[in-house]
Amino acid sequence: MKSPVPLSRARPLWLRDARIEILLFGVFALLLLGLGLGLRDPWPSDEPRFALVARWMVEHGQWLFPHRGHELYPDKPPVFMWLQALAYFLTRWRVAFLLPSLLAALGALVLVYDLARRLWNHRSALLATATLLVTIHFTYQMRNAQIDPLLLGWMTLANYGLLRHLLLGPSWRWFATGCFFAGVGVATKGVGVLALLMLAPYLVARRGHWRSLALPAGRWRWVGGLALFFVPILGWLLPMLLVARADGDPQHAEYVQNILFGQTVHRYATPTGHIHSPFYFLGIIALDWLPLSLLLPWALPAWWRRLKRRDSRLLLPLGWIVLIVLFFSFSPGKRDVYILPALPMMALALAPLLPGLLRRRGVRIAVFALTLLLSAVLAAAAALALHRHPAWAMKIEQSLDPRIWWLLLTIGLAGLVIVAFTRVRHAPLGWLLFAGVLWGIYGLWGYPMLNGDRSARNVMLQARSIAGPQAEIGLLAWKEQNLLMAQGPVAEFGFLKPRPQQYADAVAWLQQDASRRWIFSLDEAMGDCVDRQRAIHVGHANRREWWMFQADAVKPGCAPTGIAEPEADEWL
Repeated sequence: MKSPVPLSRARPLWLRDARIEILLFGVFALLLLGLGLGLRDPWPSDEPRFALVARWMVEHGQWLFPHRGHELYPDKPPVFMWLQALAYFLTRWRVAFLLPSLLAALGALVLVYDLARRLWNHRSALLATATLLVTIHFTYQMRNAQIDPLLLGWMTLANYGLLRHLLLGPSWRWFATGCFFAGVGVATKGVGVLALLMLAPYLVARRGHWRSLALPAGRWRWVGGLALFFVPILGWLLPMLLVARADGDPQHAEYVQNILFGQTVHRYATPTGHIHSPFYFLGIIALDWLPLSLLLPWALPAWWRRLKRRDSRLLLPLGWIVLIVLFFSFSPGKRDVYILPALPMMALALAPLLPGLLRRRGVRIAVFALTLLLSAVLAAAAALALHRHPAWAMKIEQSLDPRIWWLLLTIGLAGLVIVAFTRVRHAPLGWLLFAGVLWGIYGLWGYPMLNGDRSARNVMLQARSIAGPQAEIGLLAWKEQNLLMAQGPVAEFGFLKPRPQQYADAVAWLQQDASRRWIFSLDEAMGDCVDRQRAIHVGHANRREWWMFQADAVKPGCAPTGIAEPEADEWL
C-alpha cells in the first residue's frame, strides 16, 4: 500500500497546516492527561498497593518476587511495578507512580493517529485520536496508576504492529514487534495474549478475499514472529522459576503456583468477586465510553455497509473488539477496565466515519445534550448541596472534603458557559473544551483538596504526631495506603493474615516495649479487647475509623471475636 501523504501536504482539519494541528493537539493531550501530576499521592483501591510494591523493590532489591510489606504479593506480574520503580530513579514518587500510565496514554494516542493516517488520512486520524482522548473511560483510567492503562499501551502497540503487517504490509519487522509486545502484555497482566486474537479476523478476511488486505507469504516467518511472543514472558518467568527452585523457599513456590494458575485460569473460571451478568459490558460501553458511544447508532449501519463491501480495514479492528468483549463476558467476574484495551481499536474503526458523522445534526444534538446535561447536573447538585445540605450530600461529605461542592459547581458553570458559546453547531468542540475544564480543574484543584483523606496522608501524619518522632507504630488491620504513607519507624503484622492473629501478634509486640510502642488500628479490628477510653481516635480516612492505643488500653486475656475479615475485592 502506498505511503501516507506527508503532513506538510496533508489536508488540515481546521487550521492552515496539519503540522500545527498535531502540535496543538499534542499539547492539549499532555495537559488533559497530565495536569495534576505531582499534586497527589497514590489513592485506593489499587494505586497504593502497586506503589508500595514498587517502593519495596527500590528499598530492598526484591525485583523478582513482589512484596506487600513483608508478605509476598502474588496477584500480578511485576512489570508495572518495575516501571514505577525505575521511574523513581528519574523523579520523585509523586510523579513516578503515575508516569507509566501517562506514557502509555500518550503512546496509544500516537499509535492510533499514525495507523489511522496510514489507512485513511490526516483528518480522519486526528478526529479519531481526539475522540479517544476525550472518551470518559479513557481519560479517567489513563490518569490513574493501575496496571490496565499500561496494558492498554502494550496491547495497542501489539495491535499496531500486527495491523501494519496485516493491512499495510507485508512487514515482518512490524509483525515481530506486534508479537513481542503481546508477550510484554502477558508479563504485565496475563490477558495481554488477547492481542494475538487479531489474527482470527485476518484469517477470515484472507479466506474471503477481502479488500485492503496484505497477503504475506513465508510459513517460517510467521512461526518466527510468533516465537518472539514468548521472549519477554520467558525473560520474566525463567529467572523467577530458577530462583524459586534454587532457594527452596516454600513461599516462593506458593507464589509461582499462584501467579501462574491462581491469578489466570482459576480467576477467570471461578472468580471470587465482581460478579456481573453476561451483558455487563454493554452497559460499560453505553455509559463509560461516552461521548464515543453516542456515535454508535450512526456508526453501526455505516460499518455494516462497508463490511458488506469487504473492507478489511474495518473487519480486523471490529472483529477483534467483538472477540475481546465476548472473552470477558464468558467469565462471571467482570470489571469495567477489562475491556479498556478495546477503546483504541474502536476509535480506529470510527476514523473513516468521523468527518461525516460529526457534520450530522443528529450527532451534534446528541453531543450538545450530553454536555448540557452533565454541566447542569453538576451545577444543580453542587448548588443544592451548598445551600440546602440534603441527606445525600451530608453522606458524601463523610468521605469527601465538603469543598468538593465548590469544585463541582465551578465545573458545571464552566460547562454551561461553554454550551452557551458553542451551541449545537460546534457541539464536538464544546465537549472538547468541557473535557479540558473538567480534568484540568480536577487535577489542579481536586487532587490537592482530596489527597489528604484519600491517600491516608493526613491520618498517618496525625498518628505520628500522637506517638511522637521516636516511637514505633505497629499497624493492625492496615490498608496499603497506611503503610505507604506511614511516617517514621513502623511495624506490621501481615496483610492477608487473619485479623485475630494480627491482633495477637500486635499485642505481643506492643508489650515488648510498652513505653515506646503504639498500635495504629482499624476500629473493627480492636473488637472489645481495647478500652476506648484509654485509646485515642486518630481520625477518619478511606471511609474507615482509625485508633491508636498503648499497652495500658489492652484488656488482659481478651481475644477478639467476630472481627470481619476484608472482602475479597479489597485484596484485588
